Amino acid sequence: MSAGRIAVIGASAAGLTAAEQLRRSGWDGEIALVGAEPHLPYDRPPLSKQVLSGAWEPDRTGLRAADALDGLDLDLRLGTRATGLDVADRRVLLGADALDCDGVIIATGVAARALPEQSPGAHVLRTLDDALALRAPLAFPGRRLVVVGAGVLGVEVAAVARELGHEVVLVAPEPVPMERAIGAEAGALLAAAHRAHGVELRLGESVAGLVHDEGRTRGVRLAGGEEITGDAVLVAIGSTPSVDWLAGSGLDLADGVGCDEFCAAAPGVYAAGDVARWPHPVLGRPVRVEHRMNATEQGMAAARNLLAELAPERFGERSPFAPVPYFWSDQYRFKVQAFGDLAEPDEVRLRVLDGADPAAPKAAALYRRGSTACGALTIGVPPKPTRALRTLVADPRPWDEAVAALEAVPA
Repeated sequence: MSAGRIAVIGASAAGLTAAEQLRRSGWDGEIALVGAEPHLPYDRPPLSKQVLSGAWEPDRTGLRAADALDGLDLDLRLGTRATGLDVADRRVLLGADALDCDGVIIATGVAARALPEQSPGAHVLRTLDDALALRAPLAFPGRRLVVVGAGVLGVEVAAVARELGHEVVLVAPEPVPMERAIGAEAGALLAAAHRAHGVELRLGESVAGLVHDEGRTRGVRLAGGEEITGDAVLVAIGSTPSVDWLAGSGLDLADGVGCDEFCAAAPGVYAAGDVARWPHPVLGRPVRVEHRMNATEQGMAAARNLLAELAPERFGERSPFAPVPYFWSDQYRFKVQAFGDLAEPDEVRLRVLDGADPAAPKAAALYRRGSTACGALTIGVPPKPTRALRTLVADPRPWDEAVAALEAVPA
């Protein structure tokens, strides 16, 4: 297909995958891949594990080798921030520069939330540079790390720091780790595992502010006045969609970039990855998914649907984006895997497979909404039975049949 230019704004997993899909689909026009960071596209999940622990150096996180990127024939603009979008004219503003485009794919992801008055010693963890900055104090033995937040990122970093031999205090208002992601029942197993590994859990506690000393953050102050100090503080309290540059564009920016079921935010403008919010055709509600697998799948879907809009005579009709949501988390020597929609179920059926060692939990769970399974979870379970539970969500079965499959997971 011969055409002009498509701009992909965001050079992480969703953006790079979209660019690759454009080429695979036959777009031989220009592709501008614009990334705010100076690094070549890299993978984010290893940042809180292999990079932070020192097991990997930054070059191992690259999503593609340099020659593979060269083969895409990209106008690669790294260290460049998009500053605006004229939706009607499909013009992307890059400071004093501008790109006139046939189509635009927004894949700018999210930014880490910070606490007020953060100073050196307080860290967030979203980028490669963030990971290296936090790795520096943890390279010395016997440090004390204060983690604020018990979501996926907070507990992963707590696990890495403990494995490196550091003291860890994890503070969060939730009663159990990862409660929003997996629920209270499974979260209780994670709490027991982290305690067994020596993490001091201060759950049900709110942070009122940071403690400073000589211009550095030295800890946190709880709502009750108690101070918890350490050598470093990680603030892992969530993220916000990176949409500031789209102010005034006329797009729906209420929670990320609002799209339709095809990932289209406006004619010729699509979004993918952490920043995209769309009505999931199966779940029946708008979702915005901040997980690695979704970034890849949605990047491909947005690219295919954009091309189908630009040249339907060649690419046919657009397809709704309806994935089975999936995320994983590696903690100590066990893996947490979740499929489907685990939010606000009518019922959770949790089966603990081996309760003898709280430090290495093994469990499987199903989440019911209505009469079928809407979500599945495994902790420390091998791939084959995990995949079997996934099928119960991808192809929903009656609840009794799903529970029978849960009971069949080998202990």
